[in-house]
Amino acid sequence: MKILIMGASGSGQSTLGRALAKKLNYKWVDSDDIYWLPTTPMYQEKRNIDERLKIALKEVEGESLVFSGSINGWGAKLENAFDIVVFLSLNTELRLSRLREREQRELGFVDEAFIEWASEYENPLSESRNRVKHEKWISERKSRILCLEGDETVQQRIEHVISFL
Repeated sequence: MKILIMGASGSGQSTLGRALAKKLNYKWVDSDDIYWLPTTPMYQEKRNIDERLKIALKEVEGESLVFSGSINGWGAKLENAFDIVVFLSLNTELRLSRLREREQRELGFVDEAFIEWASEYENPLSESRNRVKHEKWISERKSRILCLEGDETVQQRIEHVISFL
């Protein structure tokens, strides 16, 4: 079983992915670990698309996996590799609050350019990642789709996913 957890930045993809993988005893992979090269501070230099795809495809080999993060545009072979896609939706104010807390905790500062980028998710005209693009991408998948909306505990979200399996 291969499960993809996706949504806007700050919606809880990584948190749910990590916890769900632990609960199911599956491997957990986060797209940020593939998308970004290891730098200090983190998230400063992108890995090129060919290398990113090669790493991601290697990670999804095997039977059981939870993969968290957006993979739109990474290539059909990867994008169609999942049995289930879980789409997390959370209001912008709460997402941005979570992102500010995470940035401060992990980086020691808040990257306002990143916060501004993340705030554009609900803007359908945004050139970057946005809800309309995600919903279109989801509609093109043959995977089973589970949409989880609103602020729930990680445990509640895990229960929804397990019930859906």
